Amino acid sequence: MDIKKVMVVGAGQMGSGIAQVCAQAGYEVILHDINEEFVMRGIGIVMKNLSRQVAKEKMTREQMDVILANISPSFDLKNAAEADLVIEAAIENMEIKAKLFRELDSIAPAHTILASNTSSLPITEIAAATDRPDKVIGMHFMNPVPVMKLVEIIRGLATDDEVYETIEGMTKTIGKVPVEVNDFPGFVSNRILMPMINEAIYTLYEGVATKEAIDEVMKLGMNHPMGPLTLADFIGLDTCLYIMETLYEGFGDSKYRPCPLLRKYVKAGWLGRKSGRGFYEYS
Repeated sequence: MDIKKVMVVGAGQMGSGIAQVCAQAGYEVILHDINEEFVMRGIGIVMKNLSRQVAKEKMTREQMDVILANISPSFDLKNAAEADLVIEAAIENMEIKAKLFRELDSIAPAHTILASNTSSLPITEIAAATDRPDKVIGMHFMNPVPVMKLVEIIRGLATDDEVYETIEGMTKTIGKVPVEVNDFPGFVSNRILMPMINEAIYTLYEGVATKEAIDEVMKLGMNHPMGPLTLADFIGLDTCLYIMETLYEGFGDSKYRPCPLLRKYVKAGWLGRKSGRGFYEYS
């Protein structure tokens, strides 16, 4: 299977990052979202990232222009008809993803691979919404995409070996390290990371220590680059809650119960960096 043109569905932080790394590797990229404002904001994120690289003299202005020329905007999902690979980076919601994959399945050519950047939802269930479950796979990128090397590659129950090998090879061409993971809730990354963050929130909730102290213990004692509460704000508290609920529902184990304080913050609209306030306040 030969991948030349990639469509990224969802032009937010993750989608724009995926579009950037694919464009940098020389792929033709279609960056899609539901309206022009969202797509142009996503392209703006790419321009900002690349401009930073130019300012640091890690690339030339000419190289930046070539990368940007590889990205074309899309406001019509029918553009999936041109893609060899579609990477979905929409909101972390099974109903929305299943609907999107049904539509993509009806539009994309028979050879097109449909990949999801889901961070916790079952690939097998997403694939079941299509008539090509053998060509559906998980590509879970880490945030921020241009910096982080890991991509979890998740096979669904029916994912074809050739499809896996194609995506593994393509992941390497964009400068990432593919790691094969089986289709369980949260995969590896979030099955381990999110309960740690949730336990840090419980530690704050129960008054064991202040948020600053909890983060400092994990940074200095465990050599983490940022504390778990700072990281939760960076990820988005709504995303953390959704993943914890997915783990709780998927495993039925009380150790994955979301902390009441996490629920309270999300209900208050304190979602972290993106809303200006989470465990910390951001100007």
